[in-house]
Amino acid sequence: MRGMKKVISSIKGIDERIMRKAQTRLDSLTKPPGSLGRLEELARVIAGITGKAMPRLNEKVIFTLAADHGVCAENISAFPSDVTVQMVGNFLKGGAGINVLAGHIGARVVVADLGVKSDFAPRFSKKLKRKKVNFGTRNFILGPAMSRGEAVRSVQNGIDIFEEELDRGIDIIGTGEMGIGNTTASSAIAACITRTDPSETAGRGTGLGDKALQHKITVIRKALEVNRPDPGDALDVLSKVGGFEIGGLAGIMLAAASRKVPVVLDGFISGAAALIAVGLQPKVKEYMIASHCSVERGHKVILEYLGIDPVLNLDLRLGEGTGAALGIFIAEAATKILTGMATFQQARVSERKSP
Repeated sequence: MRGMKKVISSIKGIDERIMRKAQTRLDSLTKPPGSLGRLEELARVIAGITGKAMPRLNEKVIFTLAADHGVCAENISAFPSDVTVQMVGNFLKGGAGINVLAGHIGARVVVADLGVKSDFAPRFSKKLKRKKVNFGTRNFILGPAMSRGEAVRSVQNGIDIFEEELDRGIDIIGTGEMGIGNTTASSAIAACITRTDPSETAGRGTGLGDKALQHKITVIRKALEVNRPDPGDALDVLSKVGGFEIGGLAGIMLAAASRKVPVVLDGFISGAAALIAVGLQPKVKEYMIASHCSVERGHKVILEYLGIDPVLNLDLRLGEGTGAALGIFIAEAATKILTGMATFQQARVSERKSP
């Protein structure tokens, strides 16, 4: 397996020459130039990411990483932390939203334990990737969520998860997660890196009322005051207010970019992981496609900071990779337009007259 530093150093910018070649073909297809809007933009970007003028996205993979968060001790969630392990079991049995949507688009779901506070029964051993860094993070209002070494290990474990799946084939990925308390960690990451007040990054998560939301904001402010994470050091931010699944997702994004694989981001937590990944290697942003804009208000802050426009806006806030599955569906449609439509010459259709 490749180490984190090697992966980071191997990431290059996307192929501008191939993008121009794809644009030339798009302009020659039997339609007015630009008439398929964002689909044409996606097709061109995916060509540049993959380095292929005629990309095909046959092998679709959604990575759903799970971990628990010590900050749940502060009553920042409407659900108990036991739900994390229970939902991972549901993923492995095929009963969750991500299983349904992944099946709909023909994607396989890879589920990994990065830091769930419980162990899993042996019957799940063939379906679950066991990459546990620790049994949940520590309560970050009392000190760092994890050590810097654990932060590095979470990113490295994400890289390893991606690379272990390469032999099975990967043409495009989606990022997903499960972890009660992870919107609080993501809000803290977003507030720190974007230098935004937590009142602008913290949302209702699993369905908090007004009073509980204010408490959540107070907890995040206290965590930032206690830990003073350095916005310019992504690993420092991850270690002090992050989560193991967030680090793992950042690792997956870095590994995918190093292999020229498009990364379709899910919602808010994937966005926080993207901030960590971009902090480690700015070029990785060129490989990212935002599937949607979450109801969680901090997600909009992240997307605006990264300068990435979401493809969809469906008021989603489930996580798991559900939005990413829909984004992959649109991305595949875009590449099929590029590769499957006839050109004016092929169809013997008269081209547009010069204005």
